Amino acid sequence: MVEIEEVDQPRETHVIDDNEANGMVECDEGKGIDESIVGMVFDTPDDAYTFYNDYAFLHGFGIRIDTTFKHKTTKEPYRKIYVCDKEGFKWLDDNASSGIEKKRRRDVRTGCKAELRISKMKDGKWFVDSFKDTHNHDLSMTPTKVMKHRSHGKFHRTMECKSLIVQLGQAGLRPCHVKKAINGMKTSTVADITSKQCADVLSEQRKQYRGKEFYGLIKHFQDKALLDNDQYFYVDLCDDGSPKNIFWADGRSRDAYTKFSDVVVFDVTYMTNKFKMPFAPFVGVNHHGQSILFGGALLENEKEETFEWLFEHFLKCMFGKYPKAIITDQDKAMGNAIKKVFPNTRHRFCAWHIKKHEQEHIKPYVSRYSDFKESYTKWVNSDTIEAFETRWEVIRDKHRLEKNCWISDMYNQRIHWAKAFLKDVFLAGMTTSGRSESINSFFDGFVNSNTMLNEFVVQYEKAVESRRAAEEDEDFKTMNSRPILSSLHPIEEKAGECYTRKIFDMFKKEWTEASSNLTHETISKSTEEIKYRVGQLKVDKTYWRYVTFRFSNEVNVTCSCSKYETDRILCKHSLYVMKKRHVDTLPSRYILHRWTLNARYKVGNGRIGLEEMNNGNDVSALTLWCVRSNFTKLIEQARDSPSEIEKVNKILISLLHDQENRKKSITVENTSQVSCAGISQVDMMPQLSIRDPLGPTNTKGRPKTASRIKSFLEAPKKRTCSYCQGLGHYATSCSKRKADESVQEKH
Repeated sequence: MVEIEEVDQPRETHVIDDNEANGMVECDEGKGIDESIVGMVFDTPDDAYTFYNDYAFLHGFGIRIDTTFKHKTTKEPYRKIYVCDKEGFKWLDDNASSGIEKKRRRDVRTGCKAELRISKMKDGKWFVDSFKDTHNHDLSMTPTKVMKHRSHGKFHRTMECKSLIVQLGQAGLRPCHVKKAINGMKTSTVADITSKQCADVLSEQRKQYRGKEFYGLIKHFQDKALLDNDQYFYVDLCDDGSPKNIFWADGRSRDAYTKFSDVVVFDVTYMTNKFKMPFAPFVGVNHHGQSILFGGALLENEKEETFEWLFEHFLKCMFGKYPKAIITDQDKAMGNAIKKVFPNTRHRFCAWHIKKHEQEHIKPYVSRYSDFKESYTKWVNSDTIEAFETRWEVIRDKHRLEKNCWISDMYNQRIHWAKAFLKDVFLAGMTTSGRSESINSFFDGFVNSNTMLNEFVVQYEKAVESRRAAEEDEDFKTMNSRPILSSLHPIEEKAGECYTRKIFDMFKKEWTEASSNLTHETISKSTEEIKYRVGQLKVDKTYWRYVTFRFSNEVNVTCSCSKYETDRILCKHSLYVMKKRHVDTLPSRYILHRWTLNARYKVGNGRIGLEEMNNGNDVSALTLWCVRSNFTKLIEQARDSPSEIEKVNKILISLLHDQENRKKSITVENTSQVSCAGISQVDMMPQLSIRDPLGPTNTKGRPKTASRIKSFLEAPKKRTCSYCQGLGHYATSCSKRKADESVQEKH
């Protein structure tokens, strides 16, 4: 579009009087003139554009704005020209002097002369003073083709479409998915929108947050704190006001941790924001075996002091309650921080990472020794510590393993990964690659490497809500269905009553095998206990398991497979022996509360008990949090009755009076010991403004996309030229090959 300012003439000479309109009309003499269009009056130029665009749609072409004439002093337009979109020719930039060869797109303009010109009248309205309808190109004759012209593909520019694109984008959909959703809802008379158009709308919407992303993040958590009193939010700031580390957890996540803190998975191999701050989620497993989030963090780097800061605030947030086991990758800085902050927590390496490194590090030995793979597998899968150590000595000496090789290094860290050293640790099935990959899919479709900080926390919560919805679905299915039993035995019946749907399926699998596929032989028998060896008939007895049944007031059975110790579900071997010993019910001691429906999240119902929460004379933060939660529930349940509220108020006043009298008789030494019960705080200096990070964070080789760090096997191979054997290119783009070929052509 071209804008032209009129320099010398006064404005009045360009204002058209109604009586003078006919004298200023220009028509394209000859064919192509439509006399009914010349002289038409419109309230605004937009109305004229809409009319001409509708006319163009019916006749098979598109339009655009060509020239706008404006007055020099007032800058107000007095004349506009709308032309066919094939009017004129594209101007070509002269890049020959710069030596830059620019790729040109195909020409679409043909120099078409069709146009509609409007001028402003004295009363402010606009009339058509020139109309040319002669085209020098073929017209599109079908509606589906006409809609391809840009002026007719205007649906994506409407407020309704833009609003829908923004809403779907905020819901976590990518532009390609937004395109599919909107194109599926629109009518056939409207042109399809493209992924590029959706991306442009979303980009324009995000511009308002540029430079304000961190402020938006802070504002989000402050607003949420008004609705969630139990939210924990902490930010560590640099001196210039930019964020170093951010940690947060909402009330429901903290409540879940009180029930499922026995095992936590911690991983930082995700990049989910444009500043490339490592995202570190704390993940657990609920009563259905589903992944749940205890909290999340965005970190400055992956140094030991950063992990210490994070673990300390995680511990403070979770009422000083240590996780019993934590699963991470083999990062040394992370391991050192765990030793300092969680000294009594069992630390296990993620099996997914070990498997990836294993494939690349044992490959040379497998190619060198034909029996190495078998020996290595037996060593790794050793059931006992004695067998593990014995097989290590054999494999080390026989295959001449170096002291500084990866396998020797893994042996030195054996307590963190070897099954023989972890048979007494409950891990809730979270050691497999499937569980690690599910953490990655936790945020799939919600965040990516370009997500802004203020968007990230919103999308994080949507990902969490989707998981909580899945948990509530499982709660509903468990409560509103009855288990299908494979037998009439009271042990299976008791398990069906207590366990959740998914956990009972796991138990049922063990029970079915115990009832049909197993046999035994007696190893020893005494007045105190009896030992069996249990296994399948067609399986070598070296793979059978040893089960000990002790005679006491309550059922006591243990198995060498240690399934109950690691999964807290009785194994098929133990169930076989219990059935043989005529045990008539499943003992309550073998039904873990965390696998039952009683562990579900309850809104506004139930009381949080204080058993085993305090140490000696100290009041723990968890106790304070539970008391406050019970107090909040009491008010919510009594708020519908004025008499009950009055009763609660009298009791509180009496308790306050008692506490005032108690305080007078003792010395208050430290009133800040209970400051971490309900928290939403930002660690910043007074009068210090906050701002976004200056640039992307340097991380330990984190990839550009939101994915796990790839191992050597997954890394792309370097390009090698088959002509010159050089790296970084192929033969098709080899400069040496091109030079040689040009020399040969000359000769």
